[in-house]
Amino acid sequence: MLSALLLFLAWSCGVLAVVARAPDSPFPAAAAERRAVQREILALLGLPHRPRPPSPLKRTAAPLYMLDLYRAVLSDGPEPRVPLPPTEHEEERLLSDADMVMSFANLVVDPEEDPSVFHQYHRFDLSRIPDGETVTAAEFRVYKDFVHERYENETFHVSVYQVLREQDGRDSDLFLLDSRVVWAAEEGWLVFDLTATSNHWLLHPSQNLGLLLTLESQDGEQVKPRAAGLIGSRGPQNKRPFVVAFFKATGVHLRSVRSAPGHKQRTQNRSKTPKHAAPSSQEALKLAEAAENVSVDPKQGCKKHELYVSFRDLGWQDWIIAPEGYAAYYCEGECAFPLNSYMNATNHAIVQTLVHFINPDSVPKPCCAPTQLHGISVLYFDDSSNVILKKYRNMVVRACGCH
Repeated sequence: MLSALLLFLAWSCGVLAVVARAPDSPFPAAAAERRAVQREILALLGLPHRPRPPSPLKRTAAPLYMLDLYRAVLSDGPEPRVPLPPTEHEEERLLSDADMVMSFANLVVDPEEDPSVFHQYHRFDLSRIPDGETVTAAEFRVYKDFVHERYENETFHVSVYQVLREQDGRDSDLFLLDSRVVWAAEEGWLVFDLTATSNHWLLHPSQNLGLLLTLESQDGEQVKPRAAGLIGSRGPQNKRPFVVAFFKATGVHLRSVRSAPGHKQRTQNRSKTPKHAAPSSQEALKLAEAAENVSVDPKQGCKKHELYVSFRDLGWQDWIIAPEGYAAYYCEGECAFPLNSYMNATNHAIVQTLVHFINPDSVPKPCCAPTQLHGISVLYFDDSSNVILKKYRNMVVRACGCH
């Protein structure tokens, strides 16, 4: 496996050129070089710094759910696409529209068993959302176990409230967000809509006072959530409540382009080059004769080459959940006259090749560059151990051609 050990980033022929070490070379030994590589890739991923989650290895409910979403968005590669369960078809629609999905762990630890408490209190920190992202949907998810004792054949009315104001000596002011009826024998995740509330909390973080969950029997009596099978923050890690939000970028943020040494000089020299007219009849005859005698070795022509970027080699396995790396590929090869069909040349590249053949000193050859790029999805922890699934465009070369 070729480890993607990037030495520098340079702009060549209008595309970002990535130079890799030999397959058997170790990761950059120099600390400064290693940090430079990490900074560049973090910038590509839109991260200001390397996340350092406090406890990234916990297999809690949120990471497991997010891993299912990650598998669902895979369309190719070593892992096959995994469809979501039938009850999760809405997530497939949200996934296709979202640029980013983020889960939030519950910040509140349930108190020890208290006979006077008939509710669950939850709070989630939404302040870690990156700038430029808008919530398109948000869900509060609570797991319900099968109840086979006292309430076996009963139904419950589950309500989720937004805490508007906390007051000493009396109940908090609440606003009903969502509710549903569940059977005692029902088992699985209960999903409550939190879209409007999450957007309100983003605009007014100081008003994020949490959520309150209550239960009533069919007779209107209060029921303890745990007695009805609802799992709180003291339950098994893979069943603890969490919030998941889907985001859409509000604008496109482009990184500044830094030219490689000498690029500016080449541009200036080229700008002074006189324009050339289309080939004359005599020159066209010369081209026709040359085309019969010139043949380009397909092995030397413009094509896609192997390049694998390993997140593990970068030392990021503690915060990137998946993938361990990805096949980025790169384009390299000759774009020489005549441009054969396998070179996937543009019309402009064909004309430029003809002019270069006649006047090689004044007009350069076309460049071998990507003609088709695909994206990847990365699942990772942030500094607060929240889990983020983000799509990154134009990360994988699918096809090359002469430009």
